[in-house]
Amino acid sequence: MEKRRVSIFDTTLRDGEQAPRNSMKPQEKLELALRIEALGVDVVETGFPASSPAEMEATRLISRHLTRARFTTFCRAVRSDIDCAVAAGGTRNHEVQILATSSELHLDRKRRISRKESIDEIVECVTHARRMGVPYISLALEDASRGSDELLRAQTEAGVEAGVTCVVAADTSGCMTPAEYGELVGKIRSWAPPSISVFTHCHEDFGLSTANTLAGLQAGADGVQTTVGGIGERAGNAALEELVALLSYKSDSLGLYTDIDTVAMYGVYEALRDIIGLDQPRNKAIFGTYAFGSAAGIHQAGILRDPATYEFVEPDRFGRERSLLIARHSGRSVLRHLLENMRVDVDDDRMEALYRRHITERVGGDCEDISVLRRRLADELLTVGAAH
Repeated sequence: MEKRRVSIFDTTLRDGEQAPRNSMKPQEKLELALRIEALGVDVVETGFPASSPAEMEATRLISRHLTRARFTTFCRAVRSDIDCAVAAGGTRNHEVQILATSSELHLDRKRRISRKESIDEIVECVTHARRMGVPYISLALEDASRGSDELLRAQTEAGVEAGVTCVVAADTSGCMTPAEYGELVGKIRSWAPPSISVFTHCHEDFGLSTANTLAGLQAGADGVQTTVGGIGERAGNAALEELVALLSYKSDSLGLYTDIDTVAMYGVYEALRDIIGLDQPRNKAIFGTYAFGSAAGIHQAGILRDPATYEFVEPDRFGRERSLLIARHSGRSVLRHLLENMRVDVDDDRMEALYRRHITERVGGDCEDISVLRRRLADELLTVGAAH
């Protein structure tokens, strides 16, 4: 099967940053932008320049320091937003992303404009951006997952005729299942000519953002919009690391691949967490504290013999390390493993005594790293050895 390269559009600094408690200073955005670019992404979204002087400055900095990736600015379908974006970043290597109002719900309840007015503003703004010399223009169909086919097709075709280079299918409220989202992307792909890129933009409200993103790719999308760590509005966006990990392992069967540096992703996530003060979740895929940790005795017994027994995703491929945690569910296998490494032979009675003292009675409901248990065992055995 011939593999198709997936283009990665990173929106950590825009959709990710606009979520509560995720705000960043311009210099911090620049730091992350350069690290994200180094991963191998194709596009880095800088933010929403028209919203504040800080966003203007972030765009100015990032546009001048990126050396390979394209940069994108977020604009409403308002000419003055595009003017701000160009004033901040110029036109070279610049993609303007224009937000369309793409569901009847948003037209009626939020914007209070007609379908014709929504199409007219798309055409006006795309034409304006082209006249200013912007080389790349994407049309983001906001709330496309709840828009009618008639509205979405009319907006897509109008945008293409006006000169967009990309159409983004946004499941803004995260309401779709993979089958539904794949169908949506397939329709948009059929309405736009092959020369126009189609990108996904999925949210995590049902925990389906990665699955929906994959469904979009299988339906013909050329690229994806993701964030580092999945940060973003409400429950977040499709996580860069989850999609990259999936394509890393399933590339052959899916016929899809990326060029992302998988090992370096975790370092970018740590930098992001440090900047925005993000707590590390315990159980998040790829980046969770214990994503590659185990405490259950049955799992530890298998891992000690062969990590592949319980690890399909390998930690070192993603800049992580395997951890064995000692907790009340830990079995005797981890204790035997440590004693064998220490070249200490004990009988069954002594093993049971060590197990009770160092695991069941000591650890209780908490957990600790295996290295802590090793030090305790070494201290005890040295003490006992000295006494004899």
